[in-house]
Amino acid sequence: MAVTAQSSDVPFEHLLRELTPQVLGIVVRRFHDFAAAEDAVQEASIAAAIQWPRDGIPENPRSWLTQVAFRKMADHIRSESARRRRETEVAGETRASEPAFDASPQEDDTLVLLFMCCHPALTPASAIALTLRAVGGLTTAEIAYAFLVPEATMAQRISRAKQSIKESGIPFQLPTSQERGQRLGSVLHVLYLIFNEGYTTSAGPRLRRADLSREAIRLARTVHTLQPNDTEVAGLLALMLLTDARRRARTGANDELIPLAQQDRGLWDREQITEGVALLSAALRKASVGPYQLQAAIAAVHDEAARAQDTDWPQILALYELLKRMSDNPMVTLNHAIAAAMVHGARKGLDLLDDLRGDPRLANHHRLDAVRAHLLEMAGESLAAAKHYRAAAGKTGNLPERNYLLMQAARLTTLTDSGY
Repeated sequence: MAVTAQSSDVPFEHLLRELTPQVLGIVVRRFHDFAAAEDAVQEASIAAAIQWPRDGIPENPRSWLTQVAFRKMADHIRSESARRRRETEVAGETRASEPAFDASPQEDDTLVLLFMCCHPALTPASAIALTLRAVGGLTTAEIAYAFLVPEATMAQRISRAKQSIKESGIPFQLPTSQERGQRLGSVLHVLYLIFNEGYTTSAGPRLRRADLSREAIRLARTVHTLQPNDTEVAGLLALMLLTDARRRARTGANDELIPLAQQDRGLWDREQITEGVALLSAALRKASVGPYQLQAAIAAVHDEAARAQDTDWPQILALYELLKRMSDNPMVTLNHAIAAAMVHGARKGLDLLDDLRGDPRLANHHRLDAVRAHLLEMAGESLAAAKHYRAAAGKTGNLPERNYLLMQAARLTTLTDSGY
């Protein structure tokens, strides 16, 4: 039995993106060959993209994809076996053995794949990039945007990661409890980046991709269940909940961006805020504070303000100053400059931005121009602000963000021309 693509509530493209990591996890766990499994799942997805619009979405689309991917893997194994037989002429290699499928139905294949991708043969940066491809379903361009590097650089990094796994000889399999703890930092970073890409996409006609944000939250909840005493796991989950709580208020009827200060706070999800604050409060009582807890605390200060003018900016500034000591992330510096401007005036924020002028990670990123434009507007320098709003608009691939930035530039230009 099939459900037609027209009658399904979920477009088949979205369904494929949701199911692909799950199927990849199943195939990798069965065959322990990431590169070949990724190729097989990709071929299965292509077959689905051709057949599902024509024949309808199967009743169990994940099973359909898995079976097709298994057949592709079987073809690959036979081909490799024949090649080795020809090359070595060693008897007994006429048939490749298939490892037993040791996954229990209760296990979350996406979570398993998440930990498996953070492979000991890889550097943390390479493991994170590979996992974003396999688990997050992000394109190479989207991953490059998250890492603030050129797309070609990221493509080479992902290719080298696959090759390193193959050459290491270390099985691509479910890690032990001890190995999970060792890979936890990379896992959390991956979930953080997947959530961010869902909350504000790097490119495309929509401001956000709720499917990615939801999946990141779901996986973070599962990791928190596995590691209930890890305060940074709790901090990351709290950060996601406190940030995602504003989702409905971030866009208008036409998906136009609504900045934080102008949002209808009655649309914020109070249940998520309550849960996030409770998680954060419990984590802060347990151990030393980490970066995810600090970011969650900043989000909580915003969420607990009844009105934008009630925001406790001195507290946010203090939290960003702590965060800056733990991280050299230029985005932290940008947000610290905004907080400093809200407490000490626009000129102070602009002075802090000067530290980022030569940072190659932000050379082509729209956020630096967008923040400078905002602070210049605060300082009353409308023409300069409009210039930087336009520059920022030219650097973002997210259409609602671009439209918002261009509207700000047009508004300031109109006010200046009118003599205001």
